[in-house]
Amino acid sequence: MRYIAVILLLFTLIACNKDKEGVKPKPAVKKEKIVKEFGFTLNDFKVINDTIKSGDTFGKILESEGYGAAAIHNITEKVKDSFDLRDIRAGKPYTLLKDKKSDSLRVFVYQPDNMSYYVVDLRDSVVVYKKQRPVSIKRRVIAAEIEGSLSETLSNAGASPALAHELSEIYAWSIDFFKIQKGDKFAVAVNERYISDTVYAGIVNIESSFFEYKGKRIYAFPFKQDENARKYDYYDEEGKVLKNMFLKAPLKFIHISSRFSARRFHPVQMRWKAHNGTDYAAPHGTPIMTTASGTVEQTGFTSGNGNYVKVRHNRTYATQYLHMSKILVRRGQRVSQGDIIGRVGSTGLATGPHVCYRFWKNGVQVDALRQKLPNSEPMAKKHLPRFIAHMTPLKKELDSIAQIKFKE
Repeated sequence: MRYIAVILLLFTLIACNKDKEGVKPKPAVKKEKIVKEFGFTLNDFKVINDTIKSGDTFGKILESEGYGAAAIHNITEKVKDSFDLRDIRAGKPYTLLKDKKSDSLRVFVYQPDNMSYYVVDLRDSVVVYKKQRPVSIKRRVIAAEIEGSLSETLSNAGASPALAHELSEIYAWSIDFFKIQKGDKFAVAVNERYISDTVYAGIVNIESSFFEYKGKRIYAFPFKQDENARKYDYYDEEGKVLKNMFLKAPLKFIHISSRFSARRFHPVQMRWKAHNGTDYAAPHGTPIMTTASGTVEQTGFTSGNGNYVKVRHNRTYATQYLHMSKILVRRGQRVSQGDIIGRVGSTGLATGPHVCYRFWKNGVQVDALRQKLPNSEPMAKKHLPRFIAHMTPLKKELDSIAQIKFKE
């Protein structure tokens, strides 16, 4: 009997297991992802995202949603004091939040820029308000070795191309970016702005950087000698100002097509002659900058120079810019270093768009690339201890990153 009971128990267990195997598990219910934007739960609405087209107005959009002339007038009258409807521009995004059942418009959202948006809430009484998106600042240190151009290298490092412009501004007096080579190195500590913690919205400021150029490491630290000053100047690790009296070149990120030479074959005149300037090739219309502050001494046109501008900087130095497509200054006008004085062209004796940059010292044309030019005002000694205290931890951070990145 004992054996029969054991056998019956085994058969019962097997049968129960088979019953369990035959029961299929219920599929998991996939929960809808909750999406919140503009202060609304978008899941509660039928959402239509669109872009303002040429000829669109707020009234036309309401009309397309079934609103009559009287209702549109009533809404625009209530909205106009808080939201200037004339500021609605073609190409800007807007969003319609509609009732899922009736398909009627409940909320209109207009985004004039990445940082803000207007809400016109039509659900009960008409309510309009402007909201700023939450902005966060993120800091990071980028270190890289030049591969191609500075912009390409930064892009490969996951940085914004705008950072190339910022670095070129900082080092405009110390580095000729026409001459950077593969293998040059840099590191930069930068603060960047993000909207809603995810959307990149530009550079806030650069805290520190170095650029290894021609075997020399050039540091740059922003510092105000006068703490109430609006702008920073940039100094190296010893407190020497980076800013020179002259920029290295009148253009940015283009290439030298012909150098200063006592004997060069002229491509238009088809003969050998002196070339008393440096040619920078660039697309037609590229902005041309004055390389130092001064007064416009001459503007005009000659058959050889084409449209040209000459700037007197002081008793010693003057610069001249030839073959412009357009002159943007007038004689006697005061200009500051980096001001746009014209645009690249091919007027006069020129085979293609470029600027011929000529440099005068004591009335004689000299090679701009070979000049040892004066620096701007140095740091006052009384500010040096404050600068050193500010600079030291930043330099230590850059050096530490470089040591890891470049295995120094």
